[in-house]
Amino acid sequence: MNTAQAGDWILLLAQDRSAKRFFLRLTAGQQLHTHRGFIRHDEVIGQPYGSFMKSQLGQRFLLLQPSTFDFVMHVKRISQIIYPKEIGYILMRLNIVPGARVVEAGTGSGALTLALSRFVQPNGRVYSYEERDDMFQLARKNLDRGGVRDVVELKQRDIRAGFDERGVDALFLDVREPWLFIAQAHAALKSGGFFGALVPTTNQLSELLQEMETAGGWADIEVTEILMRKYKPVAERLRPEDRMIGHTGYLLFARAIERGTMIEPPGEQADGEATE
Repeated sequence: MNTAQAGDWILLLAQDRSAKRFFLRLTAGQQLHTHRGFIRHDEVIGQPYGSFMKSQLGQRFLLLQPSTFDFVMHVKRISQIIYPKEIGYILMRLNIVPGARVVEAGTGSGALTLALSRFVQPNGRVYSYEERDDMFQLARKNLDRGGVRDVVELKQRDIRAGFDERGVDALFLDVREPWLFIAQAHAALKSGGFFGALVPTTNQLSELLQEMETAGGWADIEVTEILMRKYKPVAERLRPEDRMIGHTGYLLFARAIERGTMIEPPGEQADGEATE
């Protein structure tokens, strides 16, 4: 039977209209204080996942194992993270599979790093670069909490001089001026390797595209934006939630190829319709 043990990270879902989620690490002798009373950790330790706990006020909470989504959404942060709605697509477009070697810059709070590390296990590797000391230290703590530090190699330094790695499977840039590091990214990737970047504004996106066109060595370029709208899960009055996560960034993906290779750019037909 799969049971919660001391030291485990768990998720408790309040079984009331608030549906609040409590993400915590079980520690003997501690208590979780909620809007509906407290729960002793000792009463949770040893209980099977999927069972219900009660506070001293009788409020029920559902005990669950946290997912990668939960770990990402609960990282401590001092800046905006890359959200799961982008992370899922990034993992697919960069072909993140067990055994992959992936370079990332910058680390930030470590949300994407955590997701990457879970998908390259057990024998893959994530090399993550971050220049800011406060971000570096925070990411280290978040990755320790996620239990993935053995998969991630954190490096605190500027990436202008390039990356240490060569022939990696994928590389992702989440930095303010990614167009400054296109050559460095290309040098680190294997031929046909997967490249991705996230920027918040269209002018940054234009700068990045222009540099890639000028430098050459890139194919299969895609630009996309991902929006997500949740619905209230009530059968008799199903409708969208009042708030949604709208724009959080533009994503660009490409494949690294040998420079000088001729690639026909996306064109337009005479009538102005884009070619397939």
